[in-house]
Amino acid sequence: MHNHSHEDTHSHEEHTHGNHKDHGHSHHQHDHSHGHGHSHAPNNKKGLIIALLITGGIMFLEFFGGLITNSLALLSDSGHMLSDTASLALSLVAMIFAVKPPSFKNSYGFYRFEIMAALFNGVTLFVIAGFIIWEAYQRFFEPPTVASGPMMLIAAVGLLANLISAWALMRKSDVHGNINVRSAYLHILGDALGSVGAILAGLIMNLFSWYVADPIISVLVALLILKGAWGVIRHAFHILMEGTPSQINAGEVTQSLLEIEGVLNVHDLHIWTITSGLDSLSCHLLIEDDKDSQALLQQAVSLIETRFGITHCTVQIENSQLKHGKLRV
Repeated sequence: MHNHSHEDTHSHEEHTHGNHKDHGHSHHQHDHSHGHGHSHAPNNKKGLIIALLITGGIMFLEFFGGLITNSLALLSDSGHMLSDTASLALSLVAMIFAVKPPSFKNSYGFYRFEIMAALFNGVTLFVIAGFIIWEAYQRFFEPPTVASGPMMLIAAVGLLANLISAWALMRKSDVHGNINVRSAYLHILGDALGSVGAILAGLIMNLFSWYVADPIISVLVALLILKGAWGVIRHAFHILMEGTPSQINAGEVTQSLLEIEGVLNVHDLHIWTITSGLDSLSCHLLIEDDKDSQALLQQAVSLIETRFGITHCTVQIENSQLKHGKLRV
C-alpha cells in the first residue's frame, strides 16, 4: 500500500503508471494465485480435460455415423463437436497461458488470452452454424433417405456423453464466473441440443418417413448455437474494448469516492476487466490542500475494495499545486 501512495502522490501520471504496474501486478499476482487460483483454476482445468476427452471421442462417432446413415443432423452435430473439441483445447491452452507470471513486456501477464479464446470460440460457432444452415437449405428441396434407426442410436450415445461433459464442467468448474469456461460449456450444451434434435429427427423419419425433418431440425440446432455464440462474442468484445464490468456502476463509484471527506473531485476514472473475475480501476482524486494524502488514499483504496470488490486499483492523489494537461480518455 505504501508503494501505491508514494508513487501516486509524489509523481506525475506517466511515472505512476510505469512503476505501479510492476509493484501492483506482482502484488496482485500473489493475491490471485493464492486466493483465486487454488480454489478455481485447477478445477476449471480438470473439468475441461474431462469434457475434451469425451467430446473428441463422440465427434468421431457422430461424424462417421452421419456418413454411414446419411444424416445431416448427425453430421451437423459432429461439425459442432469439431468446433467444441477445438474450443475446449483452446480454452485449456488459454488457462495454461494465464498462469504465466507478468513480465516487463507483458505487465498484465497472459490473463487476456482467455478472453481471446472465448471470442474465437464464439466466432467458430457462427461459422459452423452458417455451414449447417447452407447444407440444410440444399437438402430441403430434395431430402435424401436417412437410416433413422442407427442415427438415433448414435445420437443417443452423443447426448449421454454431452450430459456427462456438461455435468463435469458444472461440478468441477466456474461456469458462471469464467467466460472462457462458459463458452466451452455453451458449446457442450449446444451439442446436447444437437443430439436431442438428431434423436427427434430420427424418430419422425422412422415413424413417418418424413425425411425433410432432418434439415429442419439441423436449422433449429444451428439457430440455438447462434444464440449462445452471440452472448459469448458480445461479452468478450466488451472486455476487449475495455468496457466497464457489467456488475459495476461507474457513476456509483464516483459518488462513493466524492463522499470521502476532503475529496473535491474525481476524474479520469477507468474501470475495466483483465479476465473473468479480475477487474482493475484507475482514477485521479483532487483533494483539499490541508488534508493528509496518505490517509485519504487509504480510505479510497479500502472503499474500492470493500464496496466494489476491486483489489487492483491505481489512485492518483492531487492537490491544487498539481496541474496536468487535458486527458484524451
